[in-house]
Amino acid sequence: MSIAKGATLNHISRESSDIRRLADFYQEIFGFEEMKAPDFGEFKVIWLNLPGAFALHLIERSHVTKLPEGPYSATSPVADPSHLPRGHHICFSVSNFDSFVNSLKEKGIQTFQKSLPDGKVKQIFFFDPDGNGLEVAGRSDE
Repeated sequence: MSIAKGATLNHISRESSDIRRLADFYQEIFGFEEMKAPDFGEFKVIWLNLPGAFALHLIERSHVTKLPEGPYSATSPVADPSHLPRGHHICFSVSNFDSFVNSLKEKGIQTFQKSLPDGKVKQIFFFDPDGNGLEVAGRSDE
Protein backbone atom coordinates (compact mmCIF):
# COMPACT_ATOMS: atom_id res chain seq x y z
CA MET A 1 0.00 0.00 0.00
CA SER A 2 1.42 3.38 -0.97
CA ILE A 3 1.72 6.24 1.47
CA ALA A 4 0.51 8.75 -1.16
CA LYS A 5 -3.23 9.02 -1.60
CA GLY A 6 -4.67 10.25 -4.90
CA ALA A 7 -1.27 10.93 -6.48
CA THR A 8 -1.34 12.55 -9.93
CA LEU A 9 1.29 14.15 -12.13
CA ASN A 10 1.52 17.87 -11.32
CA HIS A 11 4.49 19.08 -13.37
CA ILE A 12 7.81 18.18 -14.91
CA SER A 13 10.67 20.66 -14.78
CA ARG A 14 13.53 21.12 -17.21
CA GLU A 15 16.57 23.32 -16.66
CA SER A 16 17.83 25.09 -19.78
CA SER A 17 20.24 27.77 -20.92
CA ASP A 18 17.54 28.98 -23.33
CA ILE A 19 14.10 28.60 -21.76
CA ARG A 20 12.43 30.68 -24.49
CA ARG A 21 13.70 28.33 -27.24
CA LEU A 22 12.52 25.32 -25.25
CA ALA A 23 9.11 26.90 -24.53
CA ASP A 24 8.62 27.69 -28.22
CA PHE A 25 9.43 24.07 -29.12
CA TYR A 26 6.89 22.58 -26.66
CA GLN A 27 4.24 25.10 -27.69
CA GLU A 28 4.72 24.39 -31.41
CA ILE A 29 5.07 20.61 -31.22
CA PHE A 30 2.61 19.70 -28.44
CA GLY A 31 0.36 22.75 -27.99
CA PHE A 32 1.47 23.73 -24.49
CA GLU A 33 0.07 27.08 -23.36
CA GLU A 34 2.13 29.63 -21.45
CA MET A 35 0.92 30.28 -17.90
CA LYS A 36 1.57 33.14 -15.52
CA ALA A 37 4.73 32.28 -13.62
CA PRO A 38 6.06 33.75 -10.37
CA ASP A 39 8.95 36.22 -10.48
CA PHE A 40 11.82 34.48 -8.72
CA GLY A 41 14.09 37.51 -9.26
CA GLU A 42 17.46 35.77 -9.44
CA PHE A 43 16.49 33.42 -12.27
CA LYS A 44 13.89 33.25 -15.03
CA VAL A 45 11.17 30.66 -15.45
CA ILE A 46 8.53 29.92 -18.03
CA TRP A 47 5.61 27.79 -16.95
CA LEU A 48 3.65 25.90 -19.60
CA ASN A 49 0.44 23.92 -19.29
CA LEU A 50 -0.81 21.10 -21.48
CA PRO A 51 -4.58 21.41 -20.95
CA GLY A 52 -6.04 18.35 -19.28
CA ALA A 53 -2.62 16.81 -18.71
CA PHE A 54 0.19 18.47 -16.73
CA ALA A 55 2.44 21.51 -16.46
CA LEU A 56 6.02 21.89 -17.67
CA HIS A 57 8.25 24.26 -15.71
CA LEU A 58 11.26 25.57 -17.63
CA ILE A 59 13.94 26.97 -15.34
CA GLU A 60 16.93 29.10 -16.33
CA ARG A 61 20.07 27.03 -15.92
CA SER A 62 22.18 27.67 -12.83
CA HIS A 63 25.92 27.55 -13.40
CA VAL A 64 26.42 27.29 -9.64
CA THR A 65 24.79 23.87 -9.22
CA LYS A 66 26.78 22.33 -12.09
CA LEU A 67 24.00 19.87 -12.85
CA PRO A 68 24.38 18.33 -16.31
CA GLU A 69 22.22 20.26 -18.76
CA GLY A 70 21.06 17.19 -20.59
CA PRO A 71 22.22 14.18 -22.56
CA TYR A 72 24.27 16.33 -24.93
CA SER A 73 26.46 17.51 -22.06
CA ALA A 74 27.61 13.98 -21.24
CA THR A 75 31.24 12.99 -21.82
CA SER A 76 30.22 11.01 -24.90
CA PRO A 77 26.93 12.49 -26.07
CA VAL A 78 24.64 10.23 -28.04
CA ALA A 79 22.11 12.06 -30.19
CA ASP A 80 20.64 8.88 -31.65
CA PRO A 81 16.89 8.60 -30.99
CA SER A 82 17.04 4.81 -31.47
CA HIS A 83 18.58 4.66 -27.96
CA LEU A 84 15.57 6.35 -26.34
CA PRO A 85 13.26 3.33 -25.93
CA ARG A 86 15.60 2.18 -23.14
CA GLY A 87 16.62 5.64 -21.95
CA HIS A 88 15.14 8.59 -20.09
CA HIS A 89 12.20 10.13 -21.91
CA ILE A 90 8.77 11.67 -21.45
CA CYS A 91 5.93 10.07 -23.41
CA PHE A 92 2.92 11.89 -24.88
CA SER A 93 -0.08 10.29 -26.58
CA VAL A 94 -1.65 11.82 -29.68
CA SER A 95 -4.77 11.00 -31.67
CA ASN A 96 -3.22 11.99 -35.03
CA PHE A 97 -0.08 9.86 -34.95
CA ASP A 98 0.63 9.58 -38.68
CA SER A 99 0.18 13.28 -39.44
CA PHE A 100 2.18 14.13 -36.29
CA VAL A 101 5.09 11.99 -37.56
CA ASN A 102 4.90 13.66 -40.98
CA SER A 103 5.06 17.10 -39.32
CA LEU A 104 8.21 16.11 -37.40
CA LYS A 105 9.82 14.92 -40.63
CA GLU A 106 8.87 18.17 -42.40
CA LYS A 107 10.62 20.08 -39.61
CA GLY A 108 13.77 17.99 -40.11
CA ILE A 109 13.61 16.45 -36.63
CA GLN A 110 15.59 13.20 -36.45
CA THR A 111 13.33 10.37 -35.23
CA PHE A 112 13.24 6.66 -34.51
CA GLN A 113 9.95 4.86 -35.06
CA LYS A 114 8.77 1.46 -33.84
CA SER A 115 5.66 -0.32 -32.57
CA LEU A 116 4.87 -2.26 -29.43
CA PRO A 117 5.31 -6.03 -29.89
CA ASP A 118 1.57 -6.55 -30.45
CA GLY A 119 1.64 -3.89 -33.19
CA LYS A 120 -1.35 -2.01 -31.77
CA VAL A 121 0.55 1.08 -30.63
CA LYS A 122 3.02 3.00 -32.77
CA GLN A 123 5.86 4.95 -31.14
CA ILE A 124 8.18 7.68 -32.34
CA PHE A 125 11.22 8.87 -30.38
CA PHE A 126 13.10 12.17 -30.76
CA PHE A 127 14.90 14.88 -28.78
CA ASP A 128 13.87 18.38 -27.77
CA PRO A 129 16.36 21.21 -28.49
CA ASP A 130 18.20 20.56 -25.18
CA GLY A 131 18.59 16.83 -25.85
CA ASN A 132 15.81 15.58 -23.55
CA GLY A 133 14.25 12.36 -24.82
CA LEU A 134 10.65 12.39 -26.02
CA GLU A 135 8.29 9.64 -27.15
CA VAL A 136 4.92 10.04 -28.79
CA ALA A 137 2.58 7.05 -28.88
CA GLY A 138 -0.61 6.57 -30.79
CA ARG A 139 -2.55 4.46 -33.21
CA SER A 140 -2.42 4.97 -36.95
CA ASP A 141 -4.91 7.63 -38.04
CA GLU A 142 -4.84 6.72 -41.70
